[in-house]
Amino acid sequence: MFRRLGRCLTAFGITASLVLAVVDVSHARGPRLLDMVQMNLCNSGWAGCYTGRSVATAAAVIRAERPDVVTLNEICRGDADALARAGGMAVAFQPAVDRRIGQPIVCRDGEPYGIGLLVRAPGDQPARGGTYPVQDPGGPEGRAWLCAPTAGGFVACTTHLVSTNPFVALAQCRHFFTVAVAAFPGRVVVGGDFNLGDLTPCLPPNYVTDSDGGVQHVAVAGAARTGRQRVIDMAGTTDHPALSVTWL
Repeated sequence: MFRRLGRCLTAFGITASLVLAVVDVSHARGPRLLDMVQMNLCNSGWAGCYTGRSVATAAAVIRAERPDVVTLNEICRGDADALARAGGMAVAFQPAVDRRIGQPIVCRDGEPYGIGLLVRAPGDQPARGGTYPVQDPGGPEGRAWLCAPTAGGFVACTTHLVSTNPFVALAQCRHFFTVAVAAFPGRVVVGGDFNLGDLTPCLPPNYVTDSDGGVQHVAVAGAARTGRQRVIDMAGTTDHPALSVTWL
């Protein structure tokens, strides 16, 4: 049984919470670095892509794929907790911020809205997350990043960058890789909705990447290559497919 980790370090006073669950780490499937899945669930309840069914579909994908890491965007905190229970994984959550009032944005159900990480084998260090120093001046949402160490010696990270201004998205991407993620030693695995079709202008040279052919990307630092990549249809429950990648 894992311990609930203590306080999480964060930027701008917003807390990244890490809730741990009992996990099964026995699913060896041959030589691999790790399996990960990236999902944007459009589950705030406010956006036009909301269906109310994406969390149930995500749970089915997680049970079928049994990944080591799941990166979640546009998720409510309670739903991230539910997905962690469904997959037998630890969960970390970082809210997006309403910059007009300096408080977390809330979903239609009243839960904080933001990004999450599910990790099958959590480490003994706290998650860290925060918001970007550069935000879209035309919108109130403060976009966020989140990283959590794992027991396998990796750090898993996710982010959801601004969709309304590609120049701001690029600046956020550069900050994510060169400041936020770079603060963690060792190998890093990343998944997120970057709202950029190409990460080359902001990606450090030691990363290997894959994508869904759109704006969702996964990346890993260090010597690795893609062993398997699949785009998973989410059956119309959200406006993004899931991206499943095995790194070797």
